[in-house]
Amino acid sequence: EVQLVESGGGLVQPGGSLTLSCAASGNRYWMGWFRQAPGKEREGVASINKGGGRKFYADSVKDRFTISLENGKNNLYLQMNNLKPEDTAMYFCAASTRLWPRLTETTDFDYWGQGTQVTVSS
Repeated sequence: EVQLVESGGGLVQPGGSLTLSCAASGNRYWMGWFRQAPGKEREGVASINKGGGRKFYADSVKDRFTISLENGKNNLYLQMNNLKPEDTAMYFCAASTRLWPRLTETTDFDYWGQGTQVTVSS
């Protein structure tokens, strides 16, 4: 069983930066970050494979967000720069036991954290 615990959310001004963390345990091939804004569907933000060598990003966050793994691959991070009001959402850490989970498909990810709120506002 995979367990995921997120931290690091908060309130930040437009143009600011924030780093989300996710402590993971259990076996998984891929990990990812998803977000869900009020009234919208959950969407994939970024994913990374177990070795850290393959990464995928949603077009809306490319060149602004960076996903990474550290600490023996048990800590997942999302470095978010140049944040915009439209980045406001609940952010979820997720893990997949699939070999090639699709970032566009939440059903390809088997385990989920409880979420951490990110609010971008002046």
